Amino acid sequence: MKSILVPIEDHGVIESVLETALLLGQSFDAYIEGLAITPDYPVVLPVDIAIGVPSPITPENRQEMAKACHERFEAFMSRKGVSRSTASLSGLSYGWRQDGLSEDAFMGAYGRVFDVTVLGRPDGGNGHTRLSTVESALFETGRPVLIAPPVAPKTLGNTIVIAWNRSTETARAVQGSMPLLAKARRVVVLELENWGVPGPSASELVRSLAMHGVPAEALMSSDPSNKPGEAILGEAASLGCDLLVKGAYTQSRLRQMFFGGATSHILGNTTVPVLLAH
Repeated sequence: MKSILVPIEDHGVIESVLETALLLGQSFDAYIEGLAITPDYPVVLPVDIAIGVPSPITPENRQEMAKACHERFEAFMSRKGVSRSTASLSGLSYGWRQDGLSEDAFMGAYGRVFDVTVLGRPDGGNGHTRLSTVESALFETGRPVLIAPPVAPKTLGNTIVIAWNRSTETARAVQGSMPLLAKARRVVVLELENWGVPGPSASELVRSLAMHGVPAEALMSSDPSNKPGEAILGEAASLGCDLLVKGAYTQSRLRQMFFGGATSHILGNTTVPVLLAH
């Protein structure tokens, strides 16, 4: 994971996002790039005419917002002693995309050339990462997304729990997390009884990981309340997990909106970093 994208909004939890991105960057001597973002503004369709909704943010305000995000990012990196990237510099470094304020849609496309995008927990509160930003990263980048908890973690990836529901999405999350799995002290593949889709068992994933030099163990856990998101977070906490790996939205977003789902619960409640892929 040599290139890390950190979309920046000037809100209360950005410090945890930056701390989490730095922990990841330090593990791989990576390049960390900041990008100032703002919400997308939708198109309204009255009858058969598409009309763009004008942004309530003036050009002057956009410049001010981008400047505030840039200054906050630069101040953090300077405080942590991270060097600005140059053509001759290798190892841990940072840079800033200078194109002003970008929307979520641009961020989702731009993230395709980074190994991972780091965002905050979208718990619906004011001053927190927006769910639309997380979903743009998940559905548009084609790369893993690392969710930082509201309180910055002290470590990242020492004990990794894979929430294995046998889905395509979780298989992608496992593949995307392989550099971290290779460095972990302990890897636990967690299955819940009567949860997931048809596919290979946790033991079969453990065997596959062993072929890549990743010693892992399988764990089957019960979920009597049929609340997999709560059960996963509970098991992760009991195992001392400092990184949870999970596939995102095995169920559709619409179904999760109405009926709930493990992804939605974890996104809104996790207190440990979560690496997601769709």
